[in-house]
Amino acid sequence: MINSKAFEKFSLDGKVVVITGGAGFLGMQYALGLGETGAKIAVWDNGNHNPNKLPICGLNLTKAGINYSILRVDVTNEKEVEEAVNNTLVLFNRIDVLINNAAMNPAIGSEESQKQFVPYDEYPIDLFRKEIDVNLVGPMICMKAVIPVMKRQGGGVIVNVASEVSNIAHDHRVYNDPENRKYKSPAYTASKTALVGLTRQMAAYLGQYNIRVNAFSPGGVGTDKMPADFVKRFGNTNMLGRMAKENEYVAAMMFLCSDASSFMTGANLTIDGGKSAW
Repeated sequence: MINSKAFEKFSLDGKVVVITGGAGFLGMQYALGLGETGAKIAVWDNGNHNPNKLPICGLNLTKAGINYSILRVDVTNEKEVEEAVNNTLVLFNRIDVLINNAAMNPAIGSEESQKQFVPYDEYPIDLFRKEIDVNLVGPMICMKAVIPVMKRQGGGVIVNVASEVSNIAHDHRVYNDPENRKYKSPAYTASKTALVGLTRQMAAYLGQYNIRVNAFSPGGVGTDKMPADFVKRFGNTNMLGRMAKENEYVAAMMFLCSDASSFMTGANLTIDGGKSAW
């Protein structure tokens, strides 16, 4: 039987965890999972694309009995992020963990995805810049804002959510649509790869302040809203032959945010069903 002290390492009881994009699909899973371990959850989300997004997030966290706050924040706006830090400190007095989860990554078949799945020689440069701004500059802005807080506290944890495509290129064949070919945004892969580099550099600087910085690169998560044939094709690209299930990444995030990973920094934890090992 595992010693109870090992389980204690995974505890986030009383910790204040900021999750950007916390009202989104994966962000909500992290918020609920970490909140159920005793963490206080500060959701930062711009609430775009769905007017019910933030209210639904609040309802889910309330039902779960989690101590939380929700702030509407554009992570690309430095002033808004600074205000969010101040408001979070007023509510919770500290920030122990920052999860940079917000990203431009539209779901397959969604209206916003239509502009982001075009051939690369047709890809709008203004959209490329916007994606880089959200996926890479946004995490930098958020880290820059919380670092002084963590320094004063004597330590902290930052997790930058990258993607399986931080290690490999996206396989466009999973879309299998010869009449209307789809291509994963080049800015998504570029920004997630760069985010891992930024993670290493931040870890190299912040280790002296007892602030750990790691990246997390998950594979795709299947949902009932995705076309079944796409889910099957995507799953067949990895060794387990399936997409990740809902909540299958929560334990990994718990590990990265807690003392269970206390000697881990500057790393990129990849959980992709073995895809990048092929």
